[in-house]
Amino acid sequence: QVTGYLDDCTCDVETIDAFNNYKLFPRLNELLESDYFRYYKVNLQKPCPFWDDNSHCGMRDCAVQPCPSDEVPDGIRSGSYKYSEEANNLAEECEEAKRLGAVDDSLSEETREAVLQWAQHDDSSDSFCEADDIHSPEAEYVDLLLNPERYTGYKGPDAWKIWNSIYEENCFKPQNVKRPLASGRGESFIYLTKWVSRICVEKRAFYRLISGLHASINIHLSARYLLQDTWSEKKWGPNVTEFQQRFDEVLTRGEGPRRLKNLYFLYLIELRALSKVLPFFERPDFQLYTGNKSQDAEMKHLLLEILHLAKSFPLHFDENSFFAGNKKEAAKLKEEFRLHFKNISRIMDCVGCFKCRLWGKLQTQGLGTALKILFSENLIERIPESGPSYGFQLTRQEIVALFNAFGR
Repeated sequence: QVTGYLDDCTCDVETIDAFNNYKLFPRLNELLESDYFRYYKVNLQKPCPFWDDNSHCGMRDCAVQPCPSDEVPDGIRSGSYKYSEEANNLAEECEEAKRLGAVDDSLSEETREAVLQWAQHDDSSDSFCEADDIHSPEAEYVDLLLNPERYTGYKGPDAWKIWNSIYEENCFKPQNVKRPLASGRGESFIYLTKWVSRICVEKRAFYRLISGLHASINIHLSARYLLQDTWSEKKWGPNVTEFQQRFDEVLTRGEGPRRLKNLYFLYLIELRALSKVLPFFERPDFQLYTGNKSQDAEMKHLLLEILHLAKSFPLHFDENSFFAGNKKEAAKLKEEFRLHFKNISRIMDCVGCFKCRLWGKLQTQGLGTALKILFSENLIERIPESGPSYGFQLTRQEIVALFNAFGR
């Protein structure tokens, strides 16, 4: 029932469906099953920064099974930046320096803390996400294929609190407009629809991205729902009733199809980012480094094929309409945009179910990386064909999150 054109775009649902289902998704799926993209390092022990929260989900389906370190390929485990021979040599020198304790022993605790903060500030000034400290002893590798996104039983007030915080505090909306999940369903949808149509294109886009992300997560939970749970077996599958409650036009008073269109909007934004970031991945110096040379070369070839395909899409979202007005106002709005999104990425550390937290963190980091790419177009255009790309950089974490979020 979701058909036709998307607001703020020149594209329609049918064009995206045909392009994705027949051309892009089968290739992307193959890429996401490879070693480089299936292992994601994440710290699931970070405390919630917004409220005291000890309400961890006690159900076993909420648990995440981290990888024993010997199962993670050597290349991934030994360093996220080992893309090239030059980087490998540098990494070996750093390892040697670390082993000798040359730097660590000569710095006071305060200085070391300050240096760390400077580095984090430099890294974060163009970042849309609160990144995990992947060097923390609490950060672990997770095999995404063994911990799929699906319904775990995590629901009720705790789950509502998360989405409530996201919509209420981070979506540029006036207080009198209720969030789309408000339990008193009545008039709030009408207000919301009028409000979304009145605000500027950037703020409307921000709201639609969050709504699209929410729709994506709800679709996955409905599609892989726990249908049977007995001592002998568990069975997951599509739960149509659950899906209808969230998206049926009548049951949601017209809001459901709009949520689904926002999912298409999110797809277009992430597809646009993939088409823009091609020069970064095309450099001979960039490698998907796992330590398995032939597989690494094969996966890089597949990655470039996907990015060229993304670039060939005929009806891309035109991000030039973003922040195009008065320069001072535009810069202020862009910074507000970044900080709002960063806040949302921090809220993910408040999710009580660890499996939901894993996929929430991964998808917000993926979308944050897409936004970082779209706002770094000038830097990406200036990347030299060989050697380091000083102005623009993506970590392995960002790369894995970007493609897996798009895969969702």
